[in-house]
Amino acid sequence: MRAASIADVIEDPALSAMLAALAGGRALPAGELARLAGVQPEAAPMYLRRLTDAGLIKVRVRGRHRYHEIVSPEVAIVLEAIAEIAPPAPVPSLSEARTCYDHLAGRLGVELRDRLLGVGAIRGLDDRDHELTDRGQDLLGRLGIELAVLRASRRVFARSCVDWTDRRVHLAGALPAAITSVFLDRGWLARGPGRALRVDDAFDDNIEKWLVP
Repeated sequence: MRAASIADVIEDPALSAMLAALAGGRALPAGELARLAGVQPEAAPMYLRRLTDAGLIKVRVRGRHRYHEIVSPEVAIVLEAIAEIAPPAPVPSLSEARTCYDHLAGRLGVELRDRLLGVGAIRGLDDRDHELTDRGQDLLGRLGIELAVLRASRRVFARSCVDWTDRRVHLAGALPAAITSVFLDRGWLARGPGRALRVDDAFDDNIEKWLVP
C-alpha cells in the first residue's frame, strides 16, 4: 500500500466510489462496481487494476465468477482515516450507522465505544489500542461471544479508528467486528443499501439492557 498511489486513487471520483462501495466489507463483481462508480463496464478492469496495484483490493474467485474486496481490515481503517481528512458529502444514513469493513461506524459506532469505556468494559492501553476488562468479558458472554476465539484472531483486538462523521473515534478490530455481527444476527441492526445500516426501534433499549447489570 503506497502513499502516492493512495493519493492518486482518492483524487479519482470513480476509484473513490469503488473503494467506498467495498469499504463495508463486501465482495463485489466488476460490473456492479462499474455501475456504482458511474463508469462503463468495459472500463472497470482498468480502474480495478489501479486499485489492485495500489495494494488496496484483491480478487476472490468463486467458480467462474471474480469478486473484488478490500485487502484487509487495516486498509479499511486507513481509508476511514483518509475520509476524516477529506470527508465525503454527508449522507444521513451513513452518518447514523454504517459498516467500516465489518465493524460499526457512524454515530452509533462512536457511541458504542463511549458506552463501553463508560461502563468499564474496555480501557485504553495507549493512544490507540484498548483491552478488555473483567466487566467486558462478562458483557461478551451475554452476547455469546467467545473471547478465546477473538484472542486467536490475527487481527488487532480493539483499535481507535477516526470516524469522519464527527471526527471522533469508533472501535475497529476483532472485538467490534464480533459485537457488530451479534447486533446484526439479533436484528438490532440490519443491512441497508451499500454500507448503510438500518437501526431497529428497540436498539437503544437493547443496548441498555445489555450494558446494565
